[in-house]
Amino acid sequence: MRFLMVTLFGLMVCGSPAAEFRPAPQHFRQEIASRFALNQPVQLIDCLPDGRVLALVEGAWLELREDVWRANPSLAQRQPDHFVFASPAGTAQEARVPWREIKQILRADGTNWLLTARSCVGIGPKGDISTVLPAGVTAQQLAWSPSGGLYLASSGGLLALADTGWEAVEVADAGGRSWARRDVLGAVFDSQGRLWFASKAGAGCRTAKGWRFYEGKDGLPWNDFTGMAPGPDGEVWFATHLGVIRFDGREWHYRQGRGWLPNDDVRQAVVDPKGDAWFATAGGVGRIARQPMTLAAKAEFYEKEIEQYIKRTPFGYVAEAALGKPMDKSSAAPQDSDNDGLWTAMYGAGECFAYAATKDAQAKARAKQAFEALAFLQQVTQGGEHAPDKGFVARTIRPVNWPDPNIGRLEADRATQKEDKLWKAYEPRWPNSADGKWYWKSDTSSDELDGHYFFYPLYYDFCAETEAERERVRTVVRDVTDHLLAHHYALVDLDGKPTRWAVYGPQQLNHDPQWWPERGLNSLSLLSYLAIAAHVTGDAKYAKASRELIDRHGYAHNAMLAKVQQGAGSGNQSDDEMAVMAYYGLLRTSTDEKLKELMRISFFFYWTHESQELNPFFNFAYAGLNLNQRAATQGTAFSLTPRPGWLEESMATLYGLPLDRLNWGHRNSHRLDIVGLPSGRAVDLTDPDAPRTRGYRVNDRVLPVENRQFNHWNTDPWRLDYSGNGDELAAGTVFLLPYYLGLYHGFIERPGK
Repeated sequence: MRFLMVTLFGLMVCGSPAAEFRPAPQHFRQEIASRFALNQPVQLIDCLPDGRVLALVEGAWLELREDVWRANPSLAQRQPDHFVFASPAGTAQEARVPWREIKQILRADGTNWLLTARSCVGIGPKGDISTVLPAGVTAQQLAWSPSGGLYLASSGGLLALADTGWEAVEVADAGGRSWARRDVLGAVFDSQGRLWFASKAGAGCRTAKGWRFYEGKDGLPWNDFTGMAPGPDGEVWFATHLGVIRFDGREWHYRQGRGWLPNDDVRQAVVDPKGDAWFATAGGVGRIARQPMTLAAKAEFYEKEIEQYIKRTPFGYVAEAALGKPMDKSSAAPQDSDNDGLWTAMYGAGECFAYAATKDAQAKARAKQAFEALAFLQQVTQGGEHAPDKGFVARTIRPVNWPDPNIGRLEADRATQKEDKLWKAYEPRWPNSADGKWYWKSDTSSDELDGHYFFYPLYYDFCAETEAERERVRTVVRDVTDHLLAHHYALVDLDGKPTRWAVYGPQQLNHDPQWWPERGLNSLSLLSYLAIAAHVTGDAKYAKASRELIDRHGYAHNAMLAKVQQGAGSGNQSDDEMAVMAYYGLLRTSTDEKLKELMRISFFFYWTHESQELNPFFNFAYAGLNLNQRAATQGTAFSLTPRPGWLEESMATLYGLPLDRLNWGHRNSHRLDIVGLPSGRAVDLTDPDAPRTRGYRVNDRVLPVENRQFNHWNTDPWRLDYSGNGDELAAGTVFLLPYYLGLYHGFIERPGK
C-alpha cells in the first residue's frame, strides 16, 4: 500500500522547550471554598473593617471565630421594630428599623446606611438621615459613589439621589437601546470607581468611554441576580438565586453547587478587606478565597491525599475512594475499579516525568511502586486453576476476604450480551491467584494496555537506573508483547478467547464489519506497543512485525483516522485519552521515520478536534512532540505547532482545578453563555443513547474545570450537568500527570523560581 507522501522539517528534542518559549509561572492564586452549613437562611453578612465577619440568622448575629460560628450576645435583636448592628469598631448600634426587613448595611463616609425594600435610613455622627423612595418602588441594593452620593438598584430602575430626590440614571447602548429603566437587581461601584448595575437583561458598567454591556453572548453565565459586591483590582461579584459569578475584567467565572456554596440560593455577596468573598445563602454562609500558591505546592497537596486516602492494597493502586460519610475523607474506603491498571499507570507516568524533571527521590519511589503494582497484574494471572497464557494482564485485584465478585456475575454478563453481541459471558470472571490471596479481574480492555505501554518506556528511560531494574521492565514488556504476537495480535483470556476490546489483528480490524469503529485506534495502539517493545527490549522482531502490519495490512493508513467522529465534541472521550497515550509513546520511541511522519500529521488532526477541551494532558502531550514542527501533504506545507492560546488554556485548567476532589454536582445547562452541540455532534456515534445535554461556551471552549466534576481525563468535557453529593474522593492524577509532563517539556517553570 502506497504511503501518503510527507516531509517534515526541524526536529525538537523531547524534554527541551523551543528557544523562544516562555515557561508558565509556578505562582498563582488558588480558589478555595469554605462552606458553613447553618441549616437555616442567612439574612445578612457583615464584614467589619478589622476583618471580623458576622452573619445575621433569625435575629442572632453570629461571629466566625476559628471557623466556628458563635452568637455575639451584645448584638442581639431586642425589639422587632429595631435593628441592632455593629459599628465599624464592632460596638453595638441601634436603629428604628424592623430587623427582619433589613436587606443591606452600607458603610460610607462615616454613615451606616440601612436598606429595606421600602426605606433607606442613614445612621451617622450627626444623627439619622431618611430618604423617601419613589411611590411603588421596591429597593434592591444601595451603592455609594467615590465622589459622594447614593445610587439605588430598584424596581423603578437605576436611581441616583439628588437634591430633589431620587432621579433615574440614563443608561443606553450605542444603538439607542435603553437599559436599567426598571427591575434593576443590583448596583455597586467597583474599586476603580466604575458604576455597575445588574438586571434580568444583563449587566452594565459605566466606563470612561461610556457604558459597556454584558449578556449571555458576551459570556455572562446567569442573570437571576440578588445583589453585587466589589472586590480588589476592579473585580465584581454577582449573587444570584442559582450560584455566584465573579467578573475579573476579562472573563466571567461561575460558581454553583455544593463544591462552592452551602446553598445555591444566594441572598447577598460581601467582600472582606482581604479580598475574600462571603455569601449569605438559604442554607448557611459561603466563602471563596483566592490564596497565593505554587503549582508545586498544589502537586504536593494531591500527592499527600493520594498516599493517605486513595492508594489501595500494599501495591498502591490509584483510582478513587468511596467515603463512608459524605465529605469525611477519614472515612475513605477505596475499592477496586474496572481500570485500576490504567489509572495507576497514568499516575505512575506522572511520577516518571516528575523524576525526569526534578530528580526528586520521592517521585522515583512513587514511580517504582507503580511499576511493581502494574507488574503484579501480570504475575497474578499465572499459576492458578484458571490461568491464561503468559503475559496476560489483569484489570485489577481485590483480596479474597472481600465479598466474592463472581456471585451473580454470569447472569449480568448474559444480560449485557443481549445488547452487545461481542460481550463475553463466562466464569469465573474473577479467578483466584495461585497463592489464594487475591481475586484478579479478567477480560482486560485495550485501554488497560494503552496505560501500561504508556508507563513502561517512561519508567525504563527515566527511573530504571540499574541494569537489574531495566531488565525487569524488559521482561514485563516482552511478555505482554509476545503474548499479543503469539495470539494473532489479541489479548487472549482464560477461556482461550480474546477479551472483549483488546483485539488488534488485521483479520478483525480490516475484514470484520463489527470492528470498523475500532480500526483506527486499535491500529494506532498496536503500532505504539510494538515501537515501545522494540525501544525497551532492543529486539528487532517488534519493528519487523510493525513494518509488516504497515506494508501488508495498511495499519499506518488505518491510524491516520484514529477516531470515528463527526467533529469536535463527537465520539468517545475514553478513546481520546487512549489515542493521546498511544501517539505519545509511538512518537517518542519509534525509529521508523516514515511511520512517525504520518503519525505526526495524524496526531495534528486528532488534536485539532480536542483543542477546545482545555485539557492540559492532551495539549502538553501534543505540543511536546509537535511544537515547531512542519509537514507537507502532496506538496502543501503547513505548521504542526498548536494554535495560539494552547499554553494559557492548559495553565488555566491547572490553576483552576479545585483542591477539593470530592464528587460534587454541577448545573450548567441553564446558563446563558452555553451553545448546544449540533445534532450530528451531540452524541457518541457508538452510543446513540448517551445524554444529549452537551455543549460549550460562547467563547468556543468547553466549561472550565471549576464547573465540571470528573475523576479522569476520559470524562466527556462537553457534558453540562453532573451529579454527586461528596461521597467519593478522586485522585489528583488529573493534575499531577499534566503538571509533571509540562515540567519535563519545559512548558512550566521549575519549582523554586
